[in-house]
Amino acid sequence: MAAPTIPNLLTSRNARSSGRGRGQGRDGIGNDPGNDVDPEVERAAKDKIVQRTDQDASVSRMSAVEVGYLHDEFAKEFVTSGGQRRFPIINRGTYVRTQAIDRLVDTFLSSDPSTKKQIISLGAGSDTRYFRLRSRTPSPSIIYHELDFPTNTQQKISAIKSSPRLTQYITPPISVDSSDSNLDSPDYHIHAIDLRTLHPPNSSNSQPHTPRHIDASLPTLLISECCLIYLAPNDADSVVNYFTTHLFPPTTPLALVLYEPINPFDAFGKVMVSNLAARGIVLQTLHKYSSLEAQRERMRMYGFRGGGGGQAAMDVDALFEKWVSEEEKERVGRVEMLDEVEEWRLLARHYCVAWGWRNGENEGAGEHIWDGWRALGGQTS
Repeated sequence: MAAPTIPNLLTSRNARSSGRGRGQGRDGIGNDPGNDVDPEVERAAKDKIVQRTDQDASVSRMSAVEVGYLHDEFAKEFVTSGGQRRFPIINRGTYVRTQAIDRLVDTFLSSDPSTKKQIISLGAGSDTRYFRLRSRTPSPSIIYHELDFPTNTQQKISAIKSSPRLTQYITPPISVDSSDSNLDSPDYHIHAIDLRTLHPPNSSNSQPHTPRHIDASLPTLLISECCLIYLAPNDADSVVNYFTTHLFPPTTPLALVLYEPINPFDAFGKVMVSNLAARGIVLQTLHKYSSLEAQRERMRMYGFRGGGGGQAAMDVDALFEKWVSEEEKERVGRVEMLDEVEEWRLLARHYCVAWGWRNGENEGAGEHIWDGWRALGGQTS
């Protein structure tokens, strides 16, 4: 899954801050509440819209690569439709998002490098991070998992099977199931799964599905790049709690990185939500986790606190200003003229990266895994 493209972005400053988008019903997807719609049909239709956001992200990434913001030799392998150059502010947003998450991932992997680690990417879609990591470090001490809808995993596996550039970086033997939905290798696994089936067991639900080959003893980083935001708030929280309270014991060092929109209540935020709703895209957790403080509190609620744990969050504007060097800012400025500085800062303040972590409960478990994250700090407001 992916961060949605914002149509009509440059008109947002002058747009009225009225409530709903045109044609939007009470459920936020343009349905007439008076119509009787089969719930399963409606759910499948909503899922299809979410699945298609992955190609939006692929095209946006390819745009940022072609213009020169990013180096990613694998991005073009996953673009199934014709390329489309994005607005400069969208390209810059893709760049900052990628750089920020890469920094958190690289800091995690470089801390205590002799310790084997694990990454689980939720709603990974056509993300290239595994291949970029492998191209830089031929034999990383890592197991990498990607979870997404079967439709999206089939597309990714099809691209992998047809691309020697991709397959050369997957450690053999490689196994693909008969539906071309699941892939396994010694250090890379693609899982076809509806994340809503992952939930902590209780008296009223069935035993949750357990993704194969996940090692619950390894220090693990969960990544959600505009994935959980498409789930109902209770479902999104259940997915995270599945990992934090059910799959991984308290003895395992664990962390979560989120990239999501924020600030839906101001004029720009209302236009952003309305524009997306006009495409049938509903950001279901946005109002519950609408600010940097709400995202930090969310991390605390997931157990990333105390005893060596912690949490932080920064909006994209702050990430660009504080995490990108002056020399790199100058390079980015030369890549593409950015006339809409005010619009860029408005957009950048409506997306954030939030991260939380915990040490293992055993003495010394993961004691230094998160030292690099602690040093990064965060944004106080």
